[in-house]
Amino acid sequence: MKAIYLTGFMGAGKTTIGEYLARELALPVLDTDQQIEKKLNMTIKEIFTNYGEEFFRNEETTILKELPTDDVIITTGGGIVIKKENRQWMKKHGYVISLHADLDIIYDRIHTDTNRPLASKKTKAQLAELYLSREEHYQDCTFLIETSNKSIEEIVNEIETRLK
Repeated sequence: MKAIYLTGFMGAGKTTIGEYLARELALPVLDTDQQIEKKLNMTIKEIFTNYGEEFFRNEETTILKELPTDDVIITTGGGIVIKKENRQWMKKHGYVISLHADLDIIYDRIHTDTNRPLASKKTKAQLAELYLSREEHYQDCTFLIETSNKSIEEIVNEIETRLK
């Protein structure tokens, strides 16, 4: 099976859904942010603070291309879709599943999370602006799954059904 890439805005549920989907499909799950942290021996926050967003985005592209492209689930950072190169790579090597949640739900999940350098100090309006700047990129996917007001099991079942 080709790789399954989970994309979407921060707080949409990529990590949680990826872990459950991996158990259901008996596949390993890899997280691009965790892979970058391991490679650089720094947290995402430290990378942004010390080297900036552009450096991080370049590392994201490098890691994406180093990861396996068969029999794996890859959860991505929310901004990986910014680069057309990344979107094309994922579509060429797998299924790109974009997870979407309502902004109110996302805000409740992330506004106090200090490990999210692009979100931790933003207002809901600022987060909405960031989301809207990426929205068309999230829609450049194999299929989009609405996660608002759904259980993890419902989301995973929908993904499995749509993959068949």
